[in-house]
Amino acid sequence: MMSKPLILVTNDDGISAKGIEVLIRTVQKFGDVVVVAPDKAQSGMGHAITVNHPLRISRSKLFNDIEAYSTNGTPVDCVKLGIYEVLNKKPDLLVSGINHGANFSTNVLYSGTMSAAVEGAMENIPSIGFSLCDFSADADFSGAQQIVEEVIQLSLRNPFPKHVCLNVNIPSIPKEELKGIQFCKQAAAFWDDRFERRQDPFGHDYYWMTGNFREIAVEKDTDLFFIKSGYATIVPTQFDMTAHTVINDLKNWK
Repeated sequence: MMSKPLILVTNDDGISAKGIEVLIRTVQKFGDVVVVAPDKAQSGMGHAITVNHPLRISRSKLFNDIEAYSTNGTPVDCVKLGIYEVLNKKPDLLVSGINHGANFSTNVLYSGTMSAAVEGAMENIPSIGFSLCDFSADADFSGAQQIVEEVIQLSLRNPFPKHVCLNVNIPSIPKEELKGIQFCKQAAAFWDDRFERRQDPFGHDYYWMTGNFREIAVEKDTDLFFIKSGYATIVPTQFDMTAHTVINDLKNWK
């Protein structure tokens, strides 16, 4: 009899977020689950790791029958601690999320959710980051739960690509309106950043980042296009950021 896969779960919204609870309850039917997640929100941390102050980890009883730990570290710290201190081995699958908010297009560069999945890919662990395109704390995750189940089933049935993770985004629409899943590339888009200057009660200036997300070119085979069309998207994501196509051009620099 084959043993159940060992699944490590993490996120960037913090261990008490609704999204990670939904993810845990969804994936536990597929294997043995261990959770290592931040003790507070760590959104936008990207691939940051903790090097300037001590990392602490403690057992959490939030999920009753599930072995869970919270840490003051970043999502990537959670993966490292999970592998080398909690499990003392690599899990069979790493899942991150479900993030409150989209991580399509270039958002992947800032996302703690996806950086945790990328860290897993660097360790050659099949890794998936899940995001729901809804920032609300009480967002409806019923459609996302369905997509998570489908993606986990696909990942366990098929050979998982080495050193690649999956970036899964789910539109914030009613479950019955979801059209399916599309494998695609990430859209070319960027944040048109703005800063609001405000003052604290003592009259000191501070800044609050705002801005609009702008698509550079509308293409019909991207995550942003399919999300707008009612599909969940899966973008295979790698950590090799080399611009291979320009290496030969650079060799001709004089």
